[in-house]
Amino acid sequence: MKRPFLSLAAASSTLLATAACAWADPTGTGYGRPLDVSLDGHRSDTLFGIVTVCISVLFAIMVAIIAWASLMHRDRPGHKALYDHGMGKRHLLLTTVVAGLIFFGVDGFALVHSSHDLAEGFWKFPTAQENPIQVEVYAQQWAWNFRYAGADGQFNTADDIVTLNELHIPVDRPVMLNMKSKDVIHSFYLPNFRIKQDAFPGSISRLWFQAKQTGNFEIGCAQHCGASHYKMRGFLTIDSAEDYAQWAKDQSASSQRRYDEADSDAHWAWKWEN
Repeated sequence: MKRPFLSLAAASSTLLATAACAWADPTGTGYGRPLDVSLDGHRSDTLFGIVTVCISVLFAIMVAIIAWASLMHRDRPGHKALYDHGMGKRHLLLTTVVAGLIFFGVDGFALVHSSHDLAEGFWKFPTAQENPIQVEVYAQQWAWNFRYAGADGQFNTADDIVTLNELHIPVDRPVMLNMKSKDVIHSFYLPNFRIKQDAFPGSISRLWFQAKQTGNFEIGCAQHCGASHYKMRGFLTIDSAEDYAQWAKDQSASSQRRYDEADSDAHWAWKWEN
């Protein structure tokens, strides 16, 4: 008779731990989602957490019902268990009502709020007045190539800043990425910003984000792209505005010294598309 309660206790403990891990991990303990350093990442965390708690509560209720049924309706002295297909009108009506409440209550809530968050955050690209940093991302097996326009504001000129697996951005300023792939489909993933976007051969995809604190973070590829997919790792450095300006100045000057007009492979940039 104790087994249903033990099962319920074990399931409840697991659910509580799962629900707790649904939110970000600001202390770096390794439990929960990665530290959010973005302007809009809280939208994803909040929705993820609410849906996780709702599902956990619903699952706990189901476990409790099963435990109660196994105790109260089992075959025992003085009580004969009855077999029922559960196809009566009352059962079907109850199932329909419960399913409708869950669908419109949890799924409907998630749909409405995720649509709002996409429109007001992740898909609300910065305008020219906001002066975003523009970066072209060229993905290949198995690396990320980044290109910034230099002081002339044009891509594929001598003062371009070109880096390999190293993306620098300033804090509190929007960043716009135009991405393309050299070979297969890759997926540019910033776990600390709650965003990712596929890069395709032959077409350009866009992504934007904004950092709210400085630091060093990882760039991953979230799409299996070949045998060495695990090696496709980049690094994001978020600088203060002053440090970024100095870095960009130094890198642009270095690029001009290394520029070789005859090196066609190095001129992979494209005309910027908004």
